[in-house]
Amino acid sequence: MTPNEIETQSFTIIDIEAGSHTFSSDEWRIVQRMIHTSADFDYMKTVRFHPNAISKGIQAISEGKAIITDTNMAKSGINTAGLVRFGCSITCLIQDSQVCQLAHNAGSTRAAAAVDAALPVMEGGIYVVGNAPTALLRLIELIKEEQARPALVIGLPVGFVNAAESKAYLLNMDYPSISNAGRKGGSTVAASVVNALVKLTTAKLSSR
Repeated sequence: MTPNEIETQSFTIIDIEAGSHTFSSDEWRIVQRMIHTSADFDYMKTVRFHPNAISKGIQAISEGKAIITDTNMAKSGINTAGLVRFGCSITCLIQDSQVCQLAHNAGSTRAAAAVDAALPVMEGGIYVVGNAPTALLRLIELIKEEQARPALVIGLPVGFVNAAESKAYLLNMDYPSISNAGRKGGSTVAASVVNALVKLTTAKLSSR
């Protein structure tokens, strides 16, 4: 089987096993890809979409805005080929020397310091958190202070310490986000959301 055939069959299996649901067609494209990446149907119960999340994500991509990730794993999971036509940059500052120094001086994590370092390119873009709750907590803080204005936050950190809590804080905000309740998440799942948004953007622009 070719890669395309495997993917098509995988999505068919997901549709069959998922059964009926209340997601919109665009929401389902995203949830479907999250399940495809993780083989975890729990996302059907836990994923949360802000009403403006998908439209803001599509707008950011179509306008060539920056996509910032909390880890290089999330960055490497994003299909860069699909973003070429839009001119979006994909940035991860977790290993930047200045970020490392800032984190050391402040006694914080590199993931949190990287959020501050990304402020100059964050405006109107998409911030993707798939691993570090400290990054999401810092981003929420800066948004509340009106210092950070990404168009969309993809908040899917995974783990046992502050992962569920940081997502709960995000979901309590009236801010465009795609997230989930609970501990599950991860860089690959977060990247899959971006990839689904890229496909949605491409499809919508092609149909015009």
